[in-house]
Amino acid sequence: MEEPQPRLPALLLVLTVTTGMIDAVSVLGLGRVFTANMTGNIVFLGFAIARIPEFSASRSLAALGAFLAGAVVGGRLGLRLDSSRRQWLLVVASIESCILFVAAGAAIGYDREHLAPFPRLSALIALTAVAMGIRNSTVRRLAVPDLTTTVLTLTLTGLGADSSLAGGSNPRWVRRIASVAAMLVGAVIGAMLVTTVGLVWPLALIGSVTLLATVVYVVAPEPRRA
Repeated sequence: MEEPQPRLPALLLVLTVTTGMIDAVSVLGLGRVFTANMTGNIVFLGFAIARIPEFSASRSLAALGAFLAGAVVGGRLGLRLDSSRRQWLLVVASIESCILFVAAGAAIGYDREHLAPFPRLSALIALTAVAMGIRNSTVRRLAVPDLTTTVLTLTLTGLGADSSLAGGSNPRWVRRIASVAAMLVGAVIGAMLVTTVGLVWPLALIGSVTLLATVVYVVAPEPRRA
């Protein structure tokens, strides 16, 4: 597979940061539910089924359903628009950011301590999960190695399995470490924002960064190939 130009991995690293922020918003602000990381969400659903306090099957199932709906939308957009990558990614980022801005509006007046009012909680789960479903479907279609923007298990596995200790040649080790670091940084920033200013500003920031980073990618000239 041909390696992508450096600008695309850079964009995906920025999106990885925002995914860490979304994880902080959903887990800390929406009642122990993931709206970006469906692996974690399935685990949380299992905890809820086992009747572990603070976990909710309804919240996890709502996130799962909304995420799948977003993935369908993302898949449709990919089929229609990926003949022009710039147009495709700009449309996807615009839709995703608009959804996140709507989520920021829905978070006004929301009490994360009491997960109330319930309609706002439901809207926040659905909106953020749909946005992340669209993103994950798009990133999957881009298929840039070690940059899924959401799940790091295979990235970390690659760091170990392909390392010199395992007899490998350490391919893409910088990208892999950067991906892990980006998620960590996003989670730290998101947690700090959620616990100090609530959900409105983190969601607005995630939407803004997503759109701005994509616009920068789209308008920047393609580097000349050697």
